[in-house]
Amino acid sequence: MIEYIFMITAILGAVISLMQRDLLKAAILTGIPGASLAFLYQYLQAPDVALTQAIVGSAIVPVFFALAVLRTRRVEE
Repeated sequence: MIEYIFMITAILGAVISLMQRDLLKAAILTGIPGASLAFLYQYLQAPDVALTQAIVGSAIVPVFFALAVLRTRRVEE
């Protein structure tokens, strides 16, 4: 039952990040599905995959997306 909660959280997190108008907020919110999948992998007793997903999916990818958004942001006049 709890695995369904993790799956729904991952899907809702992805949808919420897609609906954001602010790119920086969307980049930060991409960590929600990554963290949810990491918890799901841990629940399914795959700790090595869970650790990799936690590091990459919920930490490194959102940081790189946020840095890319900050580096390419245009100043509105």
